[in-house]
Amino acid sequence: MNTVDPAAAFHALHHRPGAPLLLPNAWDHASAAALAAAGFAAIGTTSLGVAAAAGLPDGAGRTRAETLRLARRIGGGPALLSVDIEGGFSDDPAEVADLAAELAEAGAVGINLEDGRPDGTLTPPHLHAAKITAVKSAVPRLFVNARTDTHWLGGARAPETAPRLAAYQDAGADGVFVPGLTDPAAIAGAVAATALPLNVLATPDGPSLTQLADLGVRRASLGSLLFRLALGAAVDTATHLRTHGSLPRTTTAPAYATVQALSPQG
Repeated sequence: MNTVDPAAAFHALHHRPGAPLLLPNAWDHASAAALAAAGFAAIGTTSLGVAAAAGLPDGAGRTRAETLRLARRIGGGPALLSVDIEGGFSDDPAEVADLAAELAEAGAVGINLEDGRPDGTLTPPHLHAAKITAVKSAVPRLFVNARTDTHWLGGARAPETAPRLAAYQDAGADGVFVPGLTDPAAIAGAVAATALPLNVLATPDGPSLTQLADLGVRRASLGSLLFRLALGAAVDTATHLRTHGSLPRTTTAPAYATVQALSPQG
């Protein structure tokens, strides 16, 4: 019987001809299961969603336990899973590698590892590269998406993008991620700066998936957008009822039975 290796399948999704891999981001079991049921072959997690749902700040290195718990809940499910681990919750490469091994054991096939720090600075490139190398040594098949926040933190750090992408590629990363890129010329420059698949955030005011494909982008993710939209829809619905005395006529809310069916039986 032929079986498809999940890690190999996830790698292959970054090298298909045509449109980039569209990777929506979940924050709990229900959101992950709903996206899988909608036909998405792979999903990521959003660190903001995981942190906020637990009442904790994002990007502060405080959600290691919550991140691992979620991966154990949804890893190995119908959709391939990539986990956002912020900066690895440690500056010790061995500790980051240990976490990556636990996530792989939980069923994750990829991680997103960022060089942004809570204080608005960037991890030194040699240290971030050491984390990548340690992870790939511990779990060679895990797809490491190395994120650099050179554009996310503002234009002053943008010139560091190409050198950091090169360092992370040399360290063994499987893909690179530059959030904050929306200008087509800048996206094309990032594509040209690396041989690895480039991931960008899909944004309402950014290029379409077709345009991203034409620019050479191989992966588009949604970050915290779906989580924030869900929060916005909940508050808007409640305030509409308070203001107008009735609920909005149109809704995209799934039926109770549909949500109930997302949970495994037993």
